[in-house]
Amino acid sequence: MNPRRKKRLTLLLALVLGLGVTIGLMLYALNQNMDLFYTPTELVQGKPDGTKPAVGQRLRIGGMVVTGSVKRDPQSLEVQFDVADVGPAVTIKYDGILPDLFREGQGIVAQGVLVNATTIEAHEVLAKHDEEYMPPEVAEAMKKTHEPLQYSEEQLQGSVQ
Repeated sequence: MNPRRKKRLTLLLALVLGLGVTIGLMLYALNQNMDLFYTPTELVQGKPDGTKPAVGQRLRIGGMVVTGSVKRDPQSLEVQFDVADVGPAVTIKYDGILPDLFREGQGIVAQGVLVNATTIEAHEVLAKHDEEYMPPEVAEAMKKTHEPLQYSEEQLQGSVQ
């Protein structure tokens, strides 16, 4: 092999190797920063494809704050509350100031770490900002996993009277 061809081949191999390492590092960094979204039902029972988050995994969860579940520590900013959709409830622990719009019966999205099968240690809590708004992930997940209620004409007439 002549020296010119050997130099080109070495340069090409170095370029391919460098590109491969760069792509690998980018994928590793993106995987570390990815927060997967779950509803409370999906967190407890698993997603339709059977996947469940592992303890210590970062995730986002969205649902409605269960009425009567908010417990505040009088000595600190720690708050504990339950979030549910139509299935089982999940407990969220948060240390910080909650959004002004946070209240029982409202929709929220929390980001945090899974402590056990039904408890999340949140580092951020977001509340929805009006009656019609629902985070897109929550709306889509609830649409996929829950069927709307079907009423007959008699039931609708009976509820009007």
